[in-house]
Amino acid sequence: MKFSSRTLFALSMLFSLSVIAIVFATTFTEETVTYILSFNIYFLILAIGFRILALILWGVRIQVLSRALGYQVHLPHAVNMVLAGLLAGTITPGQAGGEPVRVHELYRVGVKVGDATAVVITERILDGIILTLLGICIMTMTSSIWSTFSVSLIILIITAWVFLLSVLFIPFLAIRYPSKMKSFIMRLITWIAGKLSKTRFSSSRFSNRADEEIDTFLESFSKFAGSAVWGLFAGGGATALFWIAEFMVASVILMGLGLDPNILLSFFFQILIAIIMMIPLTPGSSGVTELSTSTLYALIVPTGMLGIFVLLWRFVTFYLNIILGTLAGLLIVRREVAVRSKNEEIQDQG
Repeated sequence: MKFSSRTLFALSMLFSLSVIAIVFATTFTEETVTYILSFNIYFLILAIGFRILALILWGVRIQVLSRALGYQVHLPHAVNMVLAGLLAGTITPGQAGGEPVRVHELYRVGVKVGDATAVVITERILDGIILTLLGICIMTMTSSIWSTFSVSLIILIITAWVFLLSVLFIPFLAIRYPSKMKSFIMRLITWIAGKLSKTRFSSSRFSNRADEEIDTFLESFSKFAGSAVWGLFAGGGATALFWIAEFMVASVILMGLGLDPNILLSFFFQILIAIIMMIPLTPGSSGVTELSTSTLYALIVPTGMLGIFVLLWRFVTFYLNIILGTLAGLLIVRREVAVRSKNEEIQDQG
């Protein structure tokens, strides 16, 4: 069954708001209203500031990885493609819709499709490495917390972690078995082209440049393992800073509620949540994220505050995505209209 973008967006919002409403209904106490009225709004502003800083660092990572492959991508454009990708992520399972947007936007500034794809996949790989390393470090310091998790939650976490670690095999396969990797990608492209052959898209549009772009894609991973290895380390540093800034959002909100920031445990919870969000279950991982967040933070947040915390945290990390992503999308549409108008003028003059 196929769904339109509007339907997927509506489902994403429905899943998110429904779970938050359930959390509010099941945790509402006489003190909840008092907690709402006493929340310090300045901490919400600070949380938004950390979120924006994280998005800028994300743009820096794209800029660094692109530069390592020999491309010049300006930071404002990199940040704008991140924001536009956030909106696409709200309607796709596992928030995977942001990747094609970033590939397209890199292509628009002269990055080959193969290189752009390598940059975007490398982002996910760096996320996996950094989250795994952070998770291992924190787990050694909070090992007792696992005894408080339900069996179903542990199974979900393990499944998510296996899914995440599987992404790390992509560069290994690309470097170690380039011909087999190319053959697999070509079969995948042929299948996609066959599915689109009955639409306004021509299958030749995919197949004509597929061979060249796959070679570029595989060559990019070889560069990251050789001459462009500095980009991996610089990108890894930007990735670590990105996740630290991202994870600080929850701690700042906890402070706004008058609670201890619990930075160590909060970071650990969000590592698990970030990994769970990568599993393609629902549009924008909505519903699943709110459920896992309320389950984990119930261990450190008083019952009457839990609904408020989840709502505020999701506002900064999800609903704000929609606002910023819409603005970024409008800028892209405006640019595309201007480019099309300019091309039409050149054709008319010709």
